[in-house]
Amino acid sequence: MSMKAQKTRTRVGKYELGKTLGEGSFAKVKIAKNVETGEFVAIKILDRELVLRHKMVEQIKREISTMKLIKHPNVITIFEVMASKTKIYIILELVDGGELFDKIAKDGRLNEGEARSYFQQLINAVDYCHSRGVYHRDLKPENLLLDKSGVLKVSDFGLSTFSQQEDGLLHTACGTPNYVAPEVLNDRGYNGTSSDIWSCGVILFVLMAGYLPFDEPNLMALYRKLCKADFACPSWFSSGAKELLKRILDPDPLKRITIPDILENEWFKKGYKPPYFEEEEFVNVDDVAAAFNDSKENLVTERKEKPVSMNAFELISRSQSFNLDSLFEKEKGLVKRETRFTSKCPANQIISKIEETAKPLGFNVHKKNYKMKLQGDKTGRKGHLSVATEVFEVAPSVHLVELQKTGGDTLEFHKFYKNFSSGLKDIVWKSEENAEESSGP
Repeated sequence: MSMKAQKTRTRVGKYELGKTLGEGSFAKVKIAKNVETGEFVAIKILDRELVLRHKMVEQIKREISTMKLIKHPNVITIFEVMASKTKIYIILELVDGGELFDKIAKDGRLNEGEARSYFQQLINAVDYCHSRGVYHRDLKPENLLLDKSGVLKVSDFGLSTFSQQEDGLLHTACGTPNYVAPEVLNDRGYNGTSSDIWSCGVILFVLMAGYLPFDEPNLMALYRKLCKADFACPSWFSSGAKELLKRILDPDPLKRITIPDILENEWFKKGYKPPYFEEEEFVNVDDVAAAFNDSKENLVTERKEKPVSMNAFELISRSQSFNLDSLFEKEKGLVKRETRFTSKCPANQIISKIEETAKPLGFNVHKKNYKMKLQGDKTGRKGHLSVATEVFEVAPSVHLVELQKTGGDTLEFHKFYKNFSSGLKDIVWKSEENAEESSGP
C-alpha cells in the first residue's frame, strides 16, 4: 500500500507541524500553525544530539540570541526557541512570497531598476546584521525570500558566525562556491564583512544578467576565475552598474568597496529608501538558554494527534501554496524548489520509472518505502544536488508525486527537472481538458 494522504498530526507545544519546506545537514524546516492564534510560522528543527556531537552548542546559543535581537524589516524574525529531549525548535517568521530566485527562473533576469531595489534592501539587511556582529557567509538568491508585498527578507543564518578569533578573522570555508569570495577559499582567514559584500555583488550580477558571473564545470577552474575576478558584464548593464560591480567584485578584500561607500554610490542611491523600523527596547532571550540546558522542566514533547476527517482532495486543496489546478499540469512554466504531478499508474511502477529516469542523469537513488532520495553524482557540477520524492495515494487509482530540492543550487534543480520530466511523460496523468490541448486542433 502506498502512503495515504491523511496523516497523523504532530504537535510541539502550541504548534501543529505541517509539511517540510526544506532540509540541510543539521536542520529541517517545517511549516507550522500556532493553534492558539491560528497564525502560520516556520519551525527550524535541529537534532540535539548532532549539535552536541559537533560541539556547536555555544555557537548556536550565541547565534540564536543575537538573531532574536535583530528586528529588521529585511531580515526574518526569530520568535522563540523550544526544546524536547531530542530536538531544538527555532520558531521563525513564515515568509510565503517565494524565493527571489523564482523571479529570475521565471523571467530570465530583472530590469535594472527592480534589481537595484532588491539590492538596496539586501545591503540594508547585511549592513544592520554586521553592525550587530553577525555575518551570513552563505548569501545567495535562494536565501533571499519575498513576502506577499514583495519585500525582501534575508533567511538562513545557519552558517553565520561571530568574530571571536584574536586576529578578528574567520577561518571556516563555507557557503556556496559560486557566491563565495576568493579569500574564503584560500584558507588564510578572512573578514566576514567584506566576504558578505562580495556575495551581494554576485547576487546583483545574477539578478540583472540571469546567470552567474563565475561558473565553471569544476572547482579548480572556478577557483582560478574567482581569484582573478575573471568576469564580464553583459552589454545591457549600465555604466554605473558595471563600475559598482567592478568595485564589489575586487579579489583583494582590502581594496573591495565597503558598505558605507556603497551607500554613497550614485547608481545605488537612485530611488533609495532607507529602512524604517523601531527597535524593541527589551527582547527576552531566556528561552534560548532554557532550550540548551540540562533541566527537564522546560522541555516540550512531540505528540501525535488524530487527523481531521476530510477526503484527500479537500486536504490537497487546503494545503498552503497548493491548489487543484497544479494537479492537472495547467501551469507548465515555472518549477520552483519543489513541484508535483499526478499519475494513474500503480505506485511501484511510478517508483521504478523515477529510478530508471534519474540514474542516466547521474543520480544515485536511495529508496525507503514510498520515499526516495535522488543524490547528484559527486563529479557533477557543484556535485551535491539532492532531490526528495514521495508518492501519496489520493484515491484508489490516483497517486500524487511530490519532488523537492533538499540540497544544491536551485538553478541546478531547474535544469535537472527539465530533463527529468521529459523521461516521465508516459506516467504523468493529464486531465481530459489538457489531453485535448496537447493533441492539438
